[in-house]
Amino acid sequence: MPGAIYAEGLVKTFGDVRALDGVDLDVPEGTVLGLLGPNGAGKTTTVRCLTTLLRPDSGRAVVAGIDVLDHPDQVRRSIGLSGQFAAVDEYLTGRENLQMVGQLYQMSAKAAKARAGELLDQFNLADAADRPAKTYSGGMRRRLDLAAALVVSPPVMFMDEPTTGLDPRNRQQLWEVIKQLVSGGTTLLLTTQYLEEADHLAHDIAVVDHGRVIARGTSDQLKARTGGERVEVVVHEREHMAAAAEVLAGFGKGDTTVEEHTRKLTVPVTGGAKLLAEVIRELDVRGIEIDDIGLRRPTLDDVFLSLTGHAAEVKDADEDDEGGTSADTRGRKRKKESVK
Repeated sequence: MPGAIYAEGLVKTFGDVRALDGVDLDVPEGTVLGLLGPNGAGKTTTVRCLTTLLRPDSGRAVVAGIDVLDHPDQVRRSIGLSGQFAAVDEYLTGRENLQMVGQLYQMSAKAAKARAGELLDQFNLADAADRPAKTYSGGMRRRLDLAAALVVSPPVMFMDEPTTGLDPRNRQQLWEVIKQLVSGGTTLLLTTQYLEEADHLAHDIAVVDHGRVIARGTSDQLKARTGGERVEVVVHEREHMAAAAEVLAGFGKGDTTVEEHTRKLTVPVTGGAKLLAEVIRELDVRGIEIDDIGLRRPTLDDVFLSLTGHAAEVKDADEDDEGGTSADTRGRKRKKESVK
């Protein structure tokens, strides 16, 4: 049987832009799948197809045991969705926003009021509960939007870039809320550009690029594909960089990256702290003075450089998943017109 979220061969085009090019996913019940990818990879389009906001050109999707194409209304009653931008009524208070959502789901007024109170406490919004949402900060609106997606405790949740606009403290709080949801049996598909977020939350990660799933595995498995750990050395004298590169090549398990302007050299390695000590000794023997040296695990950019050949990009506030190039922008405009 397919998982709580299942997709097979999803294809979606916008004119000459092929946003999805045969996406396959299978998310077991009660787990978190992190959908990781750079701008324009197809993450948000995947979510929109799975949540009935867009109809794929071809392929099959099943959410909570319901066929997305055949029974979209039933799917909507079984899911929660938090998009990239907070979708709240600015003229209603935080409490009124949540109560309205509850009543739209046909909860009684009493039950909707009680649930709103629980969520306001859970998301640290109780002090601002009776203020209009237009007076909220960006982070507060984001938390209110997430709370609204949880009003009916859906069995399947979709979160598209959920920590946008949150400070580190609120981000940690949200991570704890997500962990509690999943421990209670909720299945979650989470889109993100940040491996750190996937590290904390996802049981499994699917890397998407150019509308295809190009890699899948745990965070550790994906990092291992980039060469595991890395030794970084900052050489004191620029004329010693070539000699330092020779030393690192002798210990490395891949090509050495050289940044001339910062005098930093990086090489993938295996061996941990013991190998780092050997590198330091060899540099000392060769008379190469260093300003800094360290051992670190791969970053998000390392993963993308290895898997896609380019680095992940930081998303602009007004840019959705298909943003990034002129062709993508044209596709995004066509998409908005088609939705209208």
